[in-house]
Amino acid sequence: MIKILFICHGNICRSPMAEFVFRKMAAEAGLSDRFSVGSAATTDEEIWNGRGNPVYPPVARLLREHGMDSGGKRATLLRPEDYGRYDCFIGMDEENRRDMERIFRGDPEGKCSLLMDYTKKPRPVADPWYTRDFQKTWDDLDEGCRGLLAFFMKSF
Repeated sequence: MIKILFICHGNICRSPMAEFVFRKMAAEAGLSDRFSVGSAATTDEEIWNGRGNPVYPPVARLLREHGMDSGGKRATLLRPEDYGRYDCFIGMDEENRRDMERIFRGDPEGKCSLLMDYTKKPRPVADPWYTRDFQKTWDDLDEGCRGLLAFFMKSF
């Protein structure tokens, strides 16, 4: 089983969206049993008193429109010990990659990458927190998750 953790700044927009999109794609491909998928934040900005905030409402709405329920998902913090628990960490932008490497004190096994590196046009995933363009983020994540799934399918 391949253990994937999607990473973004607060774990309320891009990384949970990627988590649910990838999980659904894997299920539709009949590969659910091949993956364990989660998401986490590089900062504790969306985590209060040990309890994370839920998925940002416009993201939750978009996921519901596509048949995914994010109701139980809450922001969680990426921790140094996660490096030994997961096979790969998929960030949304260069800031996420730098933060992952800071948290892990490097990346000795080459587990950290960016989602859009698995596409024909590597770039950051659009951040809807700033752009308010949730559809653009959805389109990026759809493309990136398809590329990531295709990458892993080569090894099956």
